[in-house]
Amino acid sequence: MFRVPESDLTPSSTNSETGIRPGAAIIIVLHTPREKCWGLLDEISPAGVFLRGLDLNSFDDWVQAVAHDEPFVGLGDLFFPMWRIERIAKDESAGGISPLHEQAETRTGRTLADIFQRQS
Repeated sequence: MFRVPESDLTPSSTNSETGIRPGAAIIIVLHTPREKCWGLLDEISPAGVFLRGLDLNSFDDWVQAVAHDEPFVGLGDLFFPMWRIERIAKDESAGGISPLHEQAETRTGRTLADIFQRQS
């Protein structure tokens, strides 16, 4: 079972200078078919990427369900083969819009570590 240590969710682990490390909140863009997923990086290997997350299209519904303690399929342990990966980006603020992990924390009133532990 995927568990992210609390220490991996500190601002220093998502700092731009450190690169993309396990435990970082990321957005992964896939092709064939085109999909976008969000979650916490577990591992990047030559075979592909392991992620604990969900399809980006479900993000708002998932956050609302978490905020209201409603049932929702939610997070899953996902693997994407390297040939499908178009881009991996850290979940960072852009153009004055806060990153998705901060939006989830703000909208649910819970830390990301708490949200991910409850969804395990």
